[in-house]
Amino acid sequence: MESAKIIASLTRMVRDVGLAEDLAQEALIAALERWPVSGVPDNPGAWLMTAAKNRALDLFRRNKLRDRKYEEIGRDLNTRQEEDWDAALDDNIGDDLLRLIFTTCHPVLSTEARVALTLRLLGGLTTDEIASAYLVPEPTVAQRIVRAKRTLAAARVPFELPPKDELAARLSSVLEVIYLMFNEGYSATSGGNWIRPMLCEEALRLGRILARIAPAEPEVHGLVALMEIQASRFKARVGATGEPILLMDQNRVLWDQLHIRRGLAALEQAERIGRPFGPYALQAAIAACHARARQASETDWTRIAALYDALAQVAPSPVVELNRAVALSMAFGPAVGLEIVDGLTEEPSMKNYHLLPSVRGDFLMKLGRKDEACAEFKRAASMTRNSREQELLLKRAAECAES
Repeated sequence: MESAKIIASLTRMVRDVGLAEDLAQEALIAALERWPVSGVPDNPGAWLMTAAKNRALDLFRRNKLRDRKYEEIGRDLNTRQEEDWDAALDDNIGDDLLRLIFTTCHPVLSTEARVALTLRLLGGLTTDEIASAYLVPEPTVAQRIVRAKRTLAAARVPFELPPKDELAARLSSVLEVIYLMFNEGYSATSGGNWIRPMLCEEALRLGRILARIAPAEPEVHGLVALMEIQASRFKARVGATGEPILLMDQNRVLWDQLHIRRGLAALEQAERIGRPFGPYALQAAIAACHARARQASETDWTRIAALYDALAQVAPSPVVELNRAVALSMAFGPAVGLEIVDGLTEEPSMKNYHLLPSVRGDFLMKLGRKDEACAEFKRAASMTRNSREQELLLKRAAECAES
């Protein structure tokens, strides 16, 4: 829970992302050794921060770093009062997290490396989870992260926010990182929980901060709008025992109206800027269509399909096409959607994407082709690594077999 904050604070102190992560891990190991004996301290985050700070000092002394750097960092660490660590962890980020996200999204790195490193350090995602989000092999992600840390260290990238004239160029990869962080929390790729609200909350918090420092960027407001509206569904998205509840089956009375109002306000702000919508604002507009429908039957699927058409123009991808197929099926019938989905079955990046057979199974079931639908739901269940989602898919397969 404290990992991203500690790494961000350490990066400011030691000016090295890779070293900061190592120090944070060493502090955690020390905690695992000592806390079972001494008990968990009242403020675990402050304890970990202090332990990591002490290790940083020991490292600098042991390696006899250049006097100037040692004096600069050592003086900063030694002059801070012990109680300051608690405040540093709990204040309004102190901009450390924001500096860290812009540092890990520095142009010296490839786009893929920026996203992977930031998700790893700020989101706490495993390499496996990042690989699933990007539909790429896990070793590829692991290599990107290692190389990214080495590149930042070699290039001596400063731990600071970019100047205004560089902000726009750095913003797209930052937005992508926050978007993927939120998505992993909204629909976990693995484990026993379908949602990870804390990860969504952290992504939303970073998004709100970005909206304050880049108020003229419509995509920032679009992403905040999307996350606010999606976050409104948390209470309705899982049942009493944690089982998933799909969008069309949710009790919309449970949707958080404060999140919805914030989301619609952010979308209006994006519209007021007057520039064409990008992918995040378009997705927010789609989410707004759902938020405005009091009942599932009132959903304006024709408008949603049109918005997906626009999204496919500005950000074409097989996943967007799959979602467009769902919207078109709801607006014009499952046969229309099935035709699009069948065209995606040969797409290499969709080979292990469990939602493809899941959506195809839904279309087949609605068309009365129950045996084929059952097989697709079982195939989707075998591909997902989230146990809750697997249970849902197997339940749908059983329903097809029984009917």
